[in-house]
Amino acid sequence: MSIISEADVFNAISDKKSLDLFKSIVMAKAGDTDIYRKKIKLTRKQYYSRMSRMIKVGLIKRKNRKYFLTSLGKVVYEAESMIENALNDYWKLKAIDSILEKENSINTELVPTKERNKILDSLIDNQKIKEILLQ
Repeated sequence: MSIISEADVFNAISDKKSLDLFKSIVMAKAGDTDIYRKKIKLTRKQYYSRMSRMIKVGLIKRKNRKYFLTSLGKVVYEAESMIENALNDYWKLKAIDSILEKENSINTELVPTKERNKILDSLIDNQKIKEILLQ
């Protein structure tokens, strides 16, 4: 058995259509992804090529002609969801960065920790993202 790298996993879902297909497996009822192949507008060859790549890196498995996420696939999906949430808050994160950049440039805390936490609470809804920013 060959070792799968992070790059292999990222490569398997690196283009928009592969990522959409990966997400469709999560959303599909009983693993019925053929409907999504048509929605995503993939040829049969493109569809099966992408599915094969995801199987090889261990993101999905096929059973009884249906596709399901593996344990690794579930973890990768959660990480992808976190990235998607962060991108939805992109401008809010940029605002937070601008405050921190200013503080770093003058080596002084402009906003006390308590106030910074209030700012984070008002700007960011996702608890996991807040935890990351507070580290």
